[in-house]
Amino acid sequence: MKHGEPSRTAYSAARYRAAHQVLDGGAIFEDALAVPILGEARDDLLADAPRRGMRLFVAARHRFAEDAIAAAAGRGVRHVVVVGAGLDTYAYRNPLHLRVTEVDHPDTQAWKRGRLAEAGIEIPDGVEHAGVDLEKEPLRLDLDGPAFFLWLGVVPYLTAEGFGETLDYIAAGAGNEVALDYAQPLERMTAERRAQLEARAERVARLGEPWLTYFEPSEIATELGRRGFGEIEDLGPAAMGARFFNRPDVPLDTPGGHVLHARQL
Repeated sequence: MKHGEPSRTAYSAARYRAAHQVLDGGAIFEDALAVPILGEARDDLLADAPRRGMRLFVAARHRFAEDAIAAAAGRGVRHVVVVGAGLDTYAYRNPLHLRVTEVDHPDTQAWKRGRLAEAGIEIPDGVEHAGVDLEKEPLRLDLDGPAFFLWLGVVPYLTAEGFGETLDYIAAGAGNEVALDYAQPLERMTAERRAQLEARAERVARLGEPWLTYFEPSEIATELGRRGFGEIEDLGPAAMGARFFNRPDVPLDTPGGHVLHARQL
């Protein structure tokens, strides 16, 4: 991020969520606030459609994560922490009436407050905000029991140290749960896909938000396991295709973006 400016990748993620509502009818992930909080006309999203593959991945990762939140609430979790909240709208839809804490860089939070005000979206009781730069300061929150950490669109932009320190904090609480997404190394991709991703990596690096951290599934499972996460569900392209897109034909070893849910038992 550039000092004094909100995260541009947070804007991109919000645009994918909004475009999914307009172009796909919210088929995978319904979010009635995604278009209003973005502040762009629906016709603009139709005319300049974000890339379909990334748009559907963003929709699927939110659907997966919010399904996991619902399951956690059924187990008694009453607090959701949205890490790297950007323009995420869970706190303002909050269908389960949970306590929600949004964590993000102060510059991005200020931008979001402006977008909420312009869109006429009220901040419900029970929603809290914590301004934190995860690369410069540790995550420390007032937790009064197990919490669910919604941590999407963040891990690739952290250093290995920043990722590890945040995960350590999440793992320290008995019963805590986390949903996050991560990317496999570009070297695993086909030549065409790798070229596309390298071009995108160059673009976000110019914005001051470079991709820094990649994992193979076995590597992140090790990181989680040694911190006491005893139940891990990890969906890669094949599993996501089968679950959300009626595509059981995607080869099991297809590399790409992953989303996972882990519980601290």
